[in-house]
Amino acid sequence: MEIAVDPKLLEILVCPLTKTTLTYDRQNNRLISEAAGLAYPILKGVPIMLIDGAEIIDEIKANEFRGLFSQRNP
Repeated sequence: MEIAVDPKLLEILVCPLTKTTLTYDRQNNRLISEAAGLAYPILKGVPIMLIDGAEIIDEIKANEFRGLFSQRNP
């Protein structure tokens, strides 16, 4: 059984990498960052907002932003 995510939580969450808004993919139970090309999973109703745990959905965008993140956090 899938646990619903609090709609108010979805309104305030942003991509930890780009700080842009996220799109809720209800069918696949994840939050999509179009800007970063990443999808953050939602487990037991809790969004897992870890960059390293995100699924890459757009390789080009993800590589561009992950490169920037790596430079800031050696």
